[in-house]
Amino acid sequence: MSFFRAALLASTFATIVSSPAIAQDAQATAPNSAAADSADQGSDPGQAIVVSGIRASLKNAIDVKRSAIAVMDVITAEGVGKFPDRNVAESLSHIPGVSVDHQFGIGERVSIQGTDPALNRILIDGHSIASADWGGNPGDVTGRTFNYSLLAPEVISRVEVYKSPEPWIDEGALGGTVLVRTRKPLDMKANSLNGSIGVNYNDRSKIANPRGSLLYSWKNKDETFGIMVAGTYDKDSLARAGIEYFGYSTGKDFLQKNANGDLLTDGNGNYVPKNSALAINGGTTQDLANARYPAGINHAYFKQTRQRIGGQFAVQYAPTSDFELIATGMHIQGTYNNFSQSEFIYPNYNPGNISAVTLSNGLISSATMANGTSTQAELDMNYRKTKVTNDSYNLAGTWHVSDRFTLSGNGGWSKATGGTNPEYLMSLYSNGGYTFDYTGTSTSVNYNTAPTDASQWGRFSTSSQKLPDGTTINGYQIGGIAHSRQKDEEFYAQLDGKWEVSDAFFKDVRMGIKASTHQNALTVTGSKVFYTNPISLTDFTTHLTPGGLFNGLNDNGNANQFATLTEQGVVDALNNGLYVDTGIDKGSTFSVREKVANAYVQLDFGSGPIHGSGGYRMVYTSDRSNYFNSTDNGSTYTPIVSSKDYLKLLPSLNVSWDISDNFKLRGAVAEVIARPRYAQLAGAFSRNDTNFTAAGGNPDLNPYQSTNYELSAEWYFRPGSLLSVEYFRRQISSYIVTKTVSQMLTPLGGTTPVEYQVTLPVNATNATVNGVSVGFQTPIWGGFGILTNYTYADAKSGVDSDGNVVNLPYLSKHTVNVIPYFEKDGFQARISWNWRSDYFTGIGRLNSVDKTAGYHQLDASIGYKITENLTVQANAQNLLDSTYYSYSGTKNAPTAFYKNGRVFAATLQFAY
Repeated sequence: MSFFRAALLASTFATIVSSPAIAQDAQATAPNSAAADSADQGSDPGQAIVVSGIRASLKNAIDVKRSAIAVMDVITAEGVGKFPDRNVAESLSHIPGVSVDHQFGIGERVSIQGTDPALNRILIDGHSIASADWGGNPGDVTGRTFNYSLLAPEVISRVEVYKSPEPWIDEGALGGTVLVRTRKPLDMKANSLNGSIGVNYNDRSKIANPRGSLLYSWKNKDETFGIMVAGTYDKDSLARAGIEYFGYSTGKDFLQKNANGDLLTDGNGNYVPKNSALAINGGTTQDLANARYPAGINHAYFKQTRQRIGGQFAVQYAPTSDFELIATGMHIQGTYNNFSQSEFIYPNYNPGNISAVTLSNGLISSATMANGTSTQAELDMNYRKTKVTNDSYNLAGTWHVSDRFTLSGNGGWSKATGGTNPEYLMSLYSNGGYTFDYTGTSTSVNYNTAPTDASQWGRFSTSSQKLPDGTTINGYQIGGIAHSRQKDEEFYAQLDGKWEVSDAFFKDVRMGIKASTHQNALTVTGSKVFYTNPISLTDFTTHLTPGGLFNGLNDNGNANQFATLTEQGVVDALNNGLYVDTGIDKGSTFSVREKVANAYVQLDFGSGPIHGSGGYRMVYTSDRSNYFNSTDNGSTYTPIVSSKDYLKLLPSLNVSWDISDNFKLRGAVAEVIARPRYAQLAGAFSRNDTNFTAAGGNPDLNPYQSTNYELSAEWYFRPGSLLSVEYFRRQISSYIVTKTVSQMLTPLGGTTPVEYQVTLPVNATNATVNGVSVGFQTPIWGGFGILTNYTYADAKSGVDSDGNVVNLPYLSKHTVNVIPYFEKDGFQARISWNWRSDYFTGIGRLNSVDKTAGYHQLDASIGYKITENLTVQANAQNLLDSTYYSYSGTKNAPTAFYKNGRVFAATLQFAY
């Protein structure tokens, strides 16, 4: 039906544009039509403009938006290497309809028009870039996105966000496509030298780090040959304090059951507690059975050093005005070593030890756990060494064969690697008792023996391990050493043609073909480490976590400081034990090879005030998944190969109507698809053997598919000024959601199956996103100006096969940006305030419906141009030190409180 809707709307637009009232102006041309044409082709008309300062940047962005056919927004650099924020993702958050997630304090995940960040695409000069991850948790698998912070700012000319697609743009986005345009040496002055040196400081990690970048561009006197090289160095020290809740179970865990799992009752029909002395405040045993409680409460201290070194080049050859070749390349190497220290309680490990509970608003809001004889709390120390590399090389050419025909093409290779190499995990237990209570704004965990006492943490019972030679050992396992290796690689080639049509209404015909082969793979190996004697944390050199670490999170109790080891202490402890190699984790290892072939045809048209484009993109996708499957809880595995093929026809239509010189209407409709994440297409499991959670794949997944509608009205009421109103609709079918199920799995290297909470992706149901964005920007007076916008988005979702409502991730109903600025006599200042309302983030442990509360972000920057060549600038991010708060269903049931700290940076920029 969506195809017919597109066809119907296309015929309606065709009727409108062919009416006599409009056709009488057939010989007129739209303002900036040449710029529009070059923008659509992927060239960069804005590069001919010398960009300097906030106002010039905003004006250039408006000019590009005004001349485009599609519904899109633009961010241009204020100068070479001068983007508005520390990374492009933060800058994109200023665009109407775009929001970012700040879980680690840095904008990384970009949501467009209310859709999941994974369902948007980023293309650099028209082609995709391979991506790999640092392996922070089971859900951090490689996907179809790219880390914006890896690009050197000097090479970026502008960033375009296409909210309505055209056939020439690669498919794969439901919300929108981000096109990054890089600079070319023939567009720059000969012997240009631009760069920056600076320092940034995080007030939570209390560490200052250097950063710098450098770009050099040269071209010959004839301007037929040019070379540009750029390098960047960047380092961040993160220190995140967080309190995490490991999903919610029910009070049935504390009540007696029969062999069939049914709750037992006494002579009065009341449920029977496992602890006959259990004191219940605020309700009955029946109320207890239905009340939710946190299956675990974790005080987490996460430290990470992110160090990125990158180099990029461009070689451009244009011997004539009709022929051009350009070769580009990029190499980036990032180190993301991180250390997680987690101290958490498990109320359901010994449910018979619960001696008192308090019920409130359907929750067990507080409880007392007596001292036990087995595990009731855990201390994890997880040190990951990880390196992410990215290589990408592309060769592109353009040949104006005749006055009416242009042939262009490009081909290239991109590869990224990542993962943990290795990951050191040390786990110690405690049998001690504790009390806990919490609200939607506070947490309190009090251990009977303070966790600063290292003697309560250890391994005091043995476990068995079968060795490869068939023998079995018994020992005290303290953890293990694992390796995960990610690879993401793509080869691609594309050929495009453009014919200028000699017609009063039809302008150009564009056609193209493209083929790509992509491989995404994850290989996991592991081991276990044993000691022959009981182990206590006192056997090692310990220290305490910093005092005041959880300040600002409204945390009480003695759990907010605990004994632990250093990173090197964890490495030494594991290296000094008995190392047992458990080999490849076949449950987590997979490989997906995806082949894509597509072709498109696009017709550009225009008559008087009407301009537009329409056409089809035909896409064939073949996925081949290789993974292992087990039918005996992990004792044996069988290699499996699964295939999935599909063909999609994707029509699209964009129409722009210049009602007057300063007022424009746009309309667009398109069929779009977004493919599942690569790991979702594999049947493998990525497990966390500490928390007994796992993420699985589904090789039978169908792609997301949507009919997208865009309508916008734009009033350019003065130079550099814009008032716009935009309506968008995403009518999504075959939406993919994750379901959590209980499954018995054997931990890596273990012998006894354990109940895991496994999340699996499934095609669920349809969903619809409707929204309105209002944007306003203008210079005001005396150097003052403002940029502001508001977006309202609402989703109507169906239900999955189990009757559960489908929530759309990362969709905030309200998003606001207010950015006042001042620029005069070399001085400029800007304040950026962003707020987004609550949004769903995913299905968490124990089927928890996890949401993130409304979040404020306040940033500021100030700069002064000392000379024509030197500028000094200072930036501050997260000035409010906002708490990142997520919850399970209702706000009085928290799932996480995080503090990431404020970041301050000072930079000296030079340009010669």
